[in-house]
Amino acid sequence: MKLRRINATGPEMEQFLSSHYADLQQFQERVASIAADVKERGDRALFELTRKFDGAPIDHSTFLVTDEEIDKAYDLVDDEYLDALRHAIDNIYEFHLRQLRNSWMEPDERGNILGQVFRPLERVGIYVPGGTAAYPSSVLMNAIPAQVAGVKEIAMVSPPAKDGTLNPYTLVAAAELGLEEIYKMGGAQAVFALAWGTESVPKVDLISGPGNIYVTLAKKMVYGDVNIDMLAGPSEILIIADASADPAYIAADLMSQAEHDVLARSILVTHQESLVEQVEAELQHQAAALSRRDIIEKALAEQGAVILTEDLRQSCQVANLVAPEHLELLVEKPFEILHLIENAGAIFMGAYTPEPVGDYFAGPNHILPTGGTARFYSPVTVDTFRKASSIICYSKAGLLESADEIIKLATVEGLTAHANSIKVRKEKANG
Repeated sequence: MKLRRINATGPEMEQFLSSHYADLQQFQERVASIAADVKERGDRALFELTRKFDGAPIDHSTFLVTDEEIDKAYDLVDDEYLDALRHAIDNIYEFHLRQLRNSWMEPDERGNILGQVFRPLERVGIYVPGGTAAYPSSVLMNAIPAQVAGVKEIAMVSPPAKDGTLNPYTLVAAAELGLEEIYKMGGAQAVFALAWGTESVPKVDLISGPGNIYVTLAKKMVYGDVNIDMLAGPSEILIIADASADPAYIAADLMSQAEHDVLARSILVTHQESLVEQVEAELQHQAAALSRRDIIEKALAEQGAVILTEDLRQSCQVANLVAPEHLELLVEKPFEILHLIENAGAIFMGAYTPEPVGDYFAGPNHILPTGGTARFYSPVTVDTFRKASSIICYSKAGLLESADEIIKLATVEGLTAHANSIKVRKEKANG
């Protein structure tokens, strides 16, 4: 299995960086049509669109997941899964608890008090991909930081299978977290229902969670009516490798992302050209036994690449240009180059920290910025589900001491009423 080779300093590098994602505009018209339908017809539109896109006969009597469906889901999963799930939940809770910031207020010598108060959002919607696949890990990564933040109401949505059920592994994950409001709907229509509300779905303050291109465009459309976590595109991994890297590990990790989607991007960055053929041989060997081989081969052929560099420092520079969702440092001393990494959603250090450790188990969130947005976006955190209010309390002495400076700044901006609100107090105080 051959990978495209790109020289880090060659003209093809810039083209590679800019050519990844499909033009979203081609889908915009369809998403806008769904938006208008949900806004006009509410539940009726949801049920018809669910039947059209998912083949599931959902109506008011089957829209919400019942306790009986949860009980049945537990009967369908094994104890080994439950043990692994509960261990992952513990790890994810512990990591996100460390992110909590406390409200604070500090007085100064003039008696002024400044501070910040953090409050959870009241109600959020979490999107969990579904249909033919199971993504219980997405339940955990959405709901746990919201719960740690103190969100009171969490509405989960997930597209049903054709028989109108949700995947039992996904349902059990939701049940383990105590989620009770679970709707059988997906796609753009679910995003619009959460953002604007319908007869059966109260609107939310924020929508979080990964989805396909229709979900992403819908989230983009509703941003401003509600908040969103981010606009996530196809999954991606970039691996920096030196001579110490095991070709089998590199190949396995490149394919771990390539299996997501034919648009998923898997990139090897190395100054060891002799490593490349060994990796390609491992790709060929390992892919033969994988269930999603066709997707993997297409993704690697069309979106994958090897970027050849002069040294490890230049490899880090390339990684910063790409700003990948997942960055693996398969090098002998990963902590020695960590300071060179500026842009990445999550950084996986060393040979025994493959990307799936973060996807499922370690604790950090796997909802990460994609498409180069790690230059300015962060992973989903507890702060995603909180808001902050500034606290300002000036004493009489504090205001009088600063009055002339505030008046000057307001006057420069031509806002005389702003200046006047200070002048009135100054004049009364000086009697």
